[in-house]
Amino acid sequence: MLNFLIFSMLLNSMGVIILQLSTTISYKGLGVLESFKDIPMAIVSLLCVNWIAKTGNKKALIFALIFIMISSIALPLVEVFWFFKIWLSIVGVGFAIAKITVFSIIKNNFKDKQLASAVSSVDASFMIGIFFVNIGFGSLLTSNYAQYWKYGFWIIALLSIINVLMLRNSKIEKEQISENKKESGGWKFFLKPKLIYFFIIVFFMVFVEQSFNSWLPSFFKNNLKVNSYFALQASAFLALFSFIGRLVTSRLILRFHWFKFVLICLLFVFSILIACQVLIYYFYTDLKFLLIFIMPLIGLFLSPLFPLYNSEILNKVPKEKTHLLVSIVVVCSSLGSSVGSLYMAGIFHKNVSNFYPLFILFPLLIIFGLTFFLNKTPITYDRNQ
Repeated sequence: MLNFLIFSMLLNSMGVIILQLSTTISYKGLGVLESFKDIPMAIVSLLCVNWIAKTGNKKALIFALIFIMISSIALPLVEVFWFFKIWLSIVGVGFAIAKITVFSIIKNNFKDKQLASAVSSVDASFMIGIFFVNIGFGSLLTSNYAQYWKYGFWIIALLSIINVLMLRNSKIEKEQISENKKESGGWKFFLKPKLIYFFIIVFFMVFVEQSFNSWLPSFFKNNLKVNSYFALQASAFLALFSFIGRLVTSRLILRFHWFKFVLICLLFVFSILIACQVLIYYFYTDLKFLLIFIMPLIGLFLSPLFPLYNSEILNKVPKEKTHLLVSIVVVCSSLGSSVGSLYMAGIFHKNVSNFYPLFILFPLLIIFGLTFFLNKTPITYDRNQ
């Protein structure tokens, strides 16, 4: 949970970076920034699978934390825009390693509904990381030390040091270090229809989440004309509601089937987005500030979806394929994040952000349709084997 908290704060500082640099860099230029995080994340997630299997989850995780700790200490000391691109690449590589190792640890220690509960709990800490980073940087940007906002990353570096010390002395799993034996038909397993549906859903889920987490502050600032501090504070409540949504899910999933849970959440998200678009289109002049209170509520119902999809598939694949599964998930997530950011950058660049809720609704409709296929399609493999 602490690992996901740290990487969440790093990954979701994009909202702060976009706000701070938008006065000197165009939205088109800022939209490309996300790719410097996501492309290395995608490449490394595929290349590091065998290395993690040989090294062990714990050692790989410590390496990722040290990697991002050093880069976060360096960030405020380098006063050039291109270093943001290098820093984001390092964060992407670190998160690729961290996500594969953390999900593998969960797979090794939990199963069935307990696994779903564990995934939701870990993902809940990811959402509270977004809340902390928005509140923390929002407070810093309105203080007398606003020009030193980049030094906020030193606090995240300090958390990384604490986490490394905790991990060194912790027995977090019983794992067998792989001797790099080649499995027959390893990649063919992931071409099964159920897994293809899942990977497409992952792509669009991150597409949607990125559209909120990185661009909601800009939407509030551009469309409601609030200052950077208020935009970040309002967006922080999206993360807070998302944290609550995932925390509640980690308990409720022990009692309810994942498919019914997902459908209910999606219907609530659709309702809120449609209500927001109607408010913008018909009642914008008088009631536009209601958006600050309504839009963050989406987090309650959007946030449970990703861990529910993940846990459903994690439960269905054998342990020896977990590293590879999560690496493909990271690739799909990276692509979804990059495409989502370019998509939103285009919307803001063309000055059509007044249709922001409607543009987010389109990918959600694709997720809604694919969920039915995901539920009905079996993976069909021999569990004993």
